[in-house]
Amino acid sequence: MHPLDNVIWKALTTRQAEFAESFGEARRFIPEISPLGGFCEPTLEGYESLAGLLGRRATVGLFLEMPYQERAGWTLIAGAPMPEMVYEGANDAISRSSPGSDPEIVELSAADSPDMMALTALTKPGPFSQRTHELGTYLGIRFDGKLIAMAGERLKVPSYTEVSAICTHPEHTRHGYARILTTEVMRRIVSRGETPFLHVRRDNVLYQRLGFRQRVLLHFAVLRKE
Repeated sequence: MHPLDNVIWKALTTRQAEFAESFGEARRFIPEISPLGGFCEPTLEGYESLAGLLGRRATVGLFLEMPYQERAGWTLIAGAPMPEMVYEGANDAISRSSPGSDPEIVELSAADSPDMMALTALTKPGPFSQRTHELGTYLGIRFDGKLIAMAGERLKVPSYTEVSAICTHPEHTRHGYARILTTEVMRRIVSRGETPFLHVRRDNVLYQRLGFRQRVLLHFAVLRKE
C-alpha cells in the first residue's frame, strides 16, 4: 500500500489520532475540527460502524477510491472527483526567497479563527471548521487588518503532510498570494523531512507549476445518515 492510501483513516489512526472519535471500524475527526471521516474498508461493516459513530441525520465527508454507490440509509449530499497530488519537485524550488516586495506572512492562531472561517466560507476551498487550525500551521496575509489570503496544513500521516485551505479573497486575487503562501507552507513541511500533498479540483493548474503531480483520482462524497 502507498502511505497515502485511505488517507483520512490513516491520519486518524496515526499522527492525528488525538483528534479522532471512533466506533467499530470507523473514525471521524471531532466535529469542531473537521467534518471528515473514514473507515478501515468501504464494506457493509465499515458503513455500519460509520452509522453508529454519526447517529441520526448527521453528515460526514469521505474520500473514496470509486464514485459513491447508493446505499440504504444514506443520502449523498454532494460529490465530486478529487485528484490527489504529491510534491515531486526539487527542494531548492521552494527555498525561502528574499523578502523583496512580497507581502508579510503571518502565522495564524485560535484568535484568528473567526477571520479564517469567514474567508473560507466566502471562497469555499473545502471544509473548514471552528478548530481546523489546530491540525497544523496556518499562514495568512492581511490587508488593512483584514485576512485576505491563507493556506495551511490539514491531514498528516507518517512522512506526509497535506497543504489545505488555500484561498484568496475575490477582491484581492491576481497578486500571487496563493502561490506565496502555498510555497511557504510547502517549505516548512519539507524542512521537517516530510512530503507535501494536496487534494484539488480538476480545473486547478497552479499546483502542477509548483511541482505537484497527480497520484490518484479520488472521489469526495458528503453523506448524511438518515
